[in-house]
Amino acid sequence: MVWTGTWVAERLGVELIGDEALPALLGLALRRNPKRAHLLVSSVLGKHVPQRPSVVYGSGLDLGRRVRALLGDEETARAVVLGYAETATALGHAVADGLGLAPYLHSTRRPVAGVARAGGFEESHSHATSHLLLPEDPKLLAGHGPLVLVDDEFSTGNTVLNTVRALHERYPRDHYVVVALVDMRSAADLGRLDAFADEIGARVDLISGAAGTVRLPDGVLEKGQALVAAHDTARTDRSWDVPGSEVP
Repeated sequence: MVWTGTWVAERLGVELIGDEALPALLGLALRRNPKRAHLLVSSVLGKHVPQRPSVVYGSGLDLGRRVRALLGDEETARAVVLGYAETATALGHAVADGLGLAPYLHSTRRPVAGVARAGGFEESHSHATSHLLLPEDPKLLAGHGPLVLVDDEFSTGNTVLNTVRALHERYPRDHYVVVALVDMRSAADLGRLDAFADEIGARVDLISGAAGTVRLPDGVLEKGQALVAAHDTARTDRSWDVPGSEVP
């Protein structure tokens, strides 16, 4: 069987609306979460549903090559790539490979004895909100070249804005590039990135594999929680299981 994510979409009435590439990249699952019962799941990330390694790696590599084309060789040589734990750690590696020789760092939620903290930020919607940046070389983030931030999904933009704000105060630079497999911002969120760039006086670009948005019907949270509860009573029957349903 090939997972499509339609099981949840049909039962909750949630719609993913976007360009032609979106259905091949994204689907819906359930999660146990009091804030949001549905979960957006990538079908090319290789974290939650099976996928060919060539597709997983190629998706990030292609995004990295697009970043390289945007920056040009001179700026690419000065770039640093930052991936988000836990979901986008491998994706960030692939994007860095697409750039060529750019050094790569991913965030972590675990302090490491003997390694100094170079920064941190908050991911407000996550079950574990605090991220740490622990580069082996403390000078890694101190350069002035472009910083490329890689995540699997760009939805509200809150995590990226929190990251850039925290790092810009400590390591200011002129250019940031946000990279995501999918850009799922709502109409209300579309202008926030440009406004933030003006606020800090830096250029902020966005590159994604596809763009769209989520249409949620009234009462979707309650309906989703009821759906999770109904199937939680029959966990021995794995035929109902969908990716993401086990996420706390």
